[in-house]
Amino acid sequence: MTTETQALLAAFQHADSFFPGGATAFSWGLETLVSDGVIGDAASVEVYLRAQITHRWSTSDLPMLQAALLAREDETRLIELDHLLDAMSLAARQRIGSTRCGAALLSVHMRLGSAAATSYRGLVSRGDALGHLPIVQGLVWGEMGLSLPIASAISANSLCQSIVSAAIRLGIVSHIDSQLIIGRLRPVIATAIDGDVPAADQSHAYIPQSEIALMRHEIQDNRLFAN
Repeated sequence: MTTETQALLAAFQHADSFFPGGATAFSWGLETLVSDGVIGDAASVEVYLRAQITHRWSTSDLPMLQAALLAREDETRLIELDHLLDAMSLAARQRIGSTRCGAALLSVHMRLGSAAATSYRGLVSRGDALGHLPIVQGLVWGEMGLSLPIASAISANSLCQSIVSAAIRLGIVSHIDSQLIIGRLRPVIATAIDGDVPAADQSHAYIPQSEIALMRHEIQDNRLFAN
């Protein structure tokens, strides 16, 4: 089995919704917008997910993940990236969701025998690092030897699965709708990964409707998701 084949198999494993990374507990503001009546069908879910990819993931999560993967052996740099991402995240529910997902991913990789995850979990436990999801993704997938494009694709797939899964559980799209949505957004993701990814210190996000929805989520009467 070639290294390329092993990388492909690893990508399938870690991109699978069956992998226990904890992302399915989060809707990233979708639940609030469904409750408000702003989102209620497949077309509006697609618009929402496209905005998440275009105005947050590709401009913030992606550059942070790639920077972390390249700096995976430099704990000082990883901590710096972790705190930079935290400072850029306006909504508390966004920060909490990101660090909870990061903690879950660290925990899984520790149990899978990852030395990098074990070391970074110690930094998080001491309060030196925060463990935001894109930083942890870059760290553990880099340790596995995955390339920047493959690690980036897994991250994008995880986001897509998280949001369409939330939409299915909220009863506004079918499984077929969700696959059609992800398929139509594949070129958008590929363009972001293959294009000029911003440097970490130039990363940014601007999705005010989503951020406001995240802020309002904790006061909703009925909540299925953590954000």
